Amino acid sequence: MRWPELLGKNGAAAKATIEKENPEVTAEILTSGRVGPPNFCCNRVFVIVDTHGNVTNIPTIG
Repeated sequence: MRWPELLGKNGAAAKATIEKENPEVTAEILTSGRVGPPNFCCNRVFVIVDTHGNVTNIPTIG
């Protein structure tokens, strides 16, 4: 599952939207350039944000 409509939106709002639309996943906010765990996880979504807190990558489960 992907959330392309959240690109450019506020990271905290994106996290809330993802967790509301799919309560089975946990969204984690990461700053652009920071690397998350390399393993795939079917109940995790990384929300990558810039220094202004806006989503820079399309949030995707994994």
